[in-house]
Amino acid sequence: MSPVAEETEVFRTRFDRLAATRAEADPGWLRPIRTAAMARFSERGFPSTRDEAWRYTSVSPIARTPFRPGEKGSLGGPAERALAELRIAGHRGTEAVFVNGRHVPELSTVLSDGARVLSLREALDGDEEGLPRHLTRVSGHDQNVFADLNAAFIEDGACVFVAPEHRVAEPIHLLFLSTNPEGSPTVSHPRVLVVAGRGSEAKVVESYGGPDGQVYLTNTVTEVVVGDGAALDHTKVQREGLQAFHVATLATTLGRNARFSSHAISLGGSLVRDDVNVVFDDEGAECALNGLFMATGTQHMDTHTRVDHARPHGTSRELYKGILDGKARGVFDGKVLVRKDAQKTDAHQANKNLLLSKEALVNSTPALEILANDVKCKHGSTTGQLDPAALFYLRSRGIGEAAARNLLTYAFASDLVQRIRVDAIRASLERHLQSRLGGLR
Repeated sequence: MSPVAEETEVFRTRFDRLAATRAEADPGWLRPIRTAAMARFSERGFPSTRDEAWRYTSVSPIARTPFRPGEKGSLGGPAERALAELRIAGHRGTEAVFVNGRHVPELSTVLSDGARVLSLREALDGDEEGLPRHLTRVSGHDQNVFADLNAAFIEDGACVFVAPEHRVAEPIHLLFLSTNPEGSPTVSHPRVLVVAGRGSEAKVVESYGGPDGQVYLTNTVTEVVVGDGAALDHTKVQREGLQAFHVATLATTLGRNARFSSHAISLGGSLVRDDVNVVFDDEGAECALNGLFMATGTQHMDTHTRVDHARPHGTSRELYKGILDGKARGVFDGKVLVRKDAQKTDAHQANKNLLLSKEALVNSTPALEILANDVKCKHGSTTGQLDPAALFYLRSRGIGEAAARNLLTYAFASDLVQRIRVDAIRASLERHLQSRLGGLR
């Protein structure tokens, strides 16, 4: 048996069982999507460092782990504490809770305020209108084999449909908890679909987490469709356990004059990979991508972004920051593509990294590919340590060295945290940063 076949065998076996189980329940349009996705995954297998998109990130720990499907099950003490940490204090809007990728109605609060929020399983069983047009179509069939793996194992997740011309007052919170009480490694494949109708406004928050000390893989895909004139604010907070793996794809398409903002905060996980893809599908759209990752110990965090200006008069702003301590590793690979007909594009991309130890390392590769001739684009990357002059200034004012380092690190991170538009999330992250920075050296 070839190495690719060996690594994918456990998933192919489980896929055959799932396909047989869901043969009659799945809508007819989903079955060929499952089969094609599994065929692509089986052919390519897990990526290696020989693949350009994965040259700084080895997924061998994932490929060699014998995962089993996570069960909904009951929550024990560690899982309940992890769930409590993921909730938004004082939240008054919809909060849909998923355990190991499966919706748990008794832990959820779903309100009717202009947005329909339902589980993907419910939407599939009811053959929800709009699913065939969007599900797996937004993310496409690119070289991301983890997205293919997710499509092959679609079972549950969240669907958010915002009515045209409606403004949803409270953020919609989608909370994904992974837990592994029996000790053997588990995997879940949550799927999220968000469709913002023409002229609508909404905020969607995705939270991911689980207990420390448990080994599991969360392989999630989020597809976002922002209609003409709509505005969607998306926040993702990742607080997985420190033994966990987290692989995520966010794929977004923007209509005419659409506005989309993304705030991605990555704090947990042993091995983390985030792919963020945005396509300007019509004229006049605006996009802001903001991200912060903090890694310490031996954590490895990899972010790949791709902003595709396929239509003219588009504006994009991108700022990602990384803070690394210990022997942590970080990767940022960002590409802005301006196609031939995308004249009057205005695109800025920046990546800034702060190294707090001599053993920490980050690989940063920002890039522009410009095929149009009437554009305004720029990009840049900086990586360094704390400014000695700033440290000296604070210490000369009577501030101890550790406190001064923490203060400067907090200032570096807080710029991005302050951009988050959900007040409770912003306040929670500020408290987390203050607590965590006290332990950085």
